[in-house]
Amino acid sequence: MTKKQPQTSVIQNRKANHLYFIEDRFETGLMLIGSEVKSIRNGKCSISEAWVDLDDKNEIWLVGAHIDEYLFANRFNHMPARRRKLLAHKHEIQKMRKAKELKGYTLIPLKIYFKNRYAKLEVGICRGKDQQDKRQDIIKRDAKLEMARIAKARR
Repeated sequence: MTKKQPQTSVIQNRKANHLYFIEDRFETGLMLIGSEVKSIRNGKCSISEAWVDLDDKNEIWLVGAHIDEYLFANRFNHMPARRRKLLAHKHEIQKMRKAKELKGYTLIPLKIYFKNRYAKLEVGICRGKDQQDKRQDIIKRDAKLEMARIAKARR
């Protein structure tokens, strides 16, 4: 039997949870070249300003993600801000297309991780939060931290 390696989370989009309600999540594959994979493994990637785009050929693309150049790749390096193709099943692409056609919904990359040595991207169908929703989240988080402090002080 082969040993399954644990799923290691490399890059997360922390702004997504603050700015959006995440309705659904999909796991997609990333088509990368070698220097991009090495840069992601080193943590030299940013997906906070990125989004997922659908085209007419039922293909999905990661747009706006910045993967720094790998220092030791020399002339075989990649372009840091190019569009990268995502791999998903047809029924998942159709769900994403239907959700994107609804008003107020968008496709946001949530995290990049490696699973069995393949780079994966978690894509979320997201709906934007209002300022009031963001305040409510902050109030809930502060209350939870305060309860944890009180519980710790009682011990």
